[in-house]
Amino acid sequence: MSAAAPSPFPRLTENAFYVLGLPPTATRQEVEREGQKLLAMLELGLAEAQRYATPLGTATRTAEAVRAAMAALREPATRFQHELWAQLPPDTAPRPESTPAAGTPWPEAVERLGWARGGG
Repeated sequence: MSAAAPSPFPRLTENAFYVLGLPPTATRQEVEREGQKLLAMLELGLAEAQRYATPLGTATRTAEAVRAAMAALREPATRFQHELWAQLPPDTAPRPESTPAAGTPWPEAVERLGWARGGG
């Protein structure tokens, strides 16, 4: 038996740039500043700091995730990997919970990738 390939989803949903809400072009100083700001906001329990956008929808932000993101972006090789995976823009469109696709990881993937649905 061969081992299953690792899922690419964590590389997007847990990407340090998405966790921090920064573009891949952010400087080290911007990373540190935003990380400290988010940690303070999370400590205060502010709702706007508790969620972040990824290409696969929103994810929950924790203080541990912010610290891990900051640490990852301090290492040049790790930062480069995160830069590669952070090329997709975060999906900021609201998703009503009543739609059938709301529970799927990337419900509009077919349209975004340019694939046609159905037979024609």
